[in-house]
Amino acid sequence: MELRVLEYFLAVAREQNISRAADFLHLTQPTLSRQLKDLEAEFGKQLFVRGKRKITLTEDGVYLRKRAEEIVSLAQRTEAEMKKPTDTVTGDIYIGAGETDAIRHVARVIGRLQQEYQGLRFHIVSGDVTDLKERLDKGLFDFGLLLGEIDRSKYECIELPFHDRWGVLMRKDDPLAAQKTITPEALWEKPLILSRQALENPEFIKWFQKPVAELQIVATYNLIINASIMAEENIGYVLALDKLIHTEKSELCFLPFQPEHTLGMALVWKKYQKQSKAAEVFVEAFGKYTKECCRR
Repeated sequence: MELRVLEYFLAVAREQNISRAADFLHLTQPTLSRQLKDLEAEFGKQLFVRGKRKITLTEDGVYLRKRAEEIVSLAQRTEAEMKKPTDTVTGDIYIGAGETDAIRHVARVIGRLQQEYQGLRFHIVSGDVTDLKERLDKGLFDFGLLLGEIDRSKYECIELPFHDRWGVLMRKDDPLAAQKTITPEALWEKPLILSRQALENPEFIKWFQKPVAELQIVATYNLIINASIMAEENIGYVLALDKLIHTEKSELCFLPFQPEHTLGMALVWKKYQKQSKAAEVFVEAFGKYTKECCRR
């Protein structure tokens, strides 16, 4: 399996057409078709369904596309890092982050560094904790901004002196909106919209004082903006972190949990991983920033 052929495969998957992909790659159509057939023969699996006007991926093709994107991305990053002068602070820093208002602290550190180092580029990718850890472990991210408990056997980390507060997004005209906080009992018989992160968090589920199977979970989400729209449409009550949705000019309000339930957060990176000069500078700047916040 050659990297070059994986790039051909990704081009065809993206264009969904052999002719357009061949033009993009500056190859002849027969050459590209032969490379794809050889790739399918190598794996012993059909990767494409070839229609008259459009090529679509099979289930095996979809799996390969995900892996090929990771492999090609990692190869390109490695090549770029190896070609950089070792004594200069330039290049790309990839940060995976959960949906949290704490991203503003990352942004402030980025702002400071860009004033000093013009050659730095930052790439922020959102996701839930499961996806972020998987990509962090594969080397696709330099850092992760993670919520909750950190596995210190796998990761180095800088803890932020802040906590995110759990609560509920609901319509302002809902009868419960007149309260200042929300208790577990108030939600036991209500239609709930939960994130995968919440469902996988034992402490979060413990707060309900009731088994998950007995809760009325009507939907799940991984992006809070989509969940907030469901709340506006009166589909259910969204369990979410505070400050992610600005409710002042919307139909929604946010009520914190009572008893309070919060999550700590940390910037993490893989243990024993050789960092680029740019990543080292970012760690130093982020550590300095968090110490300043603690002194305030």
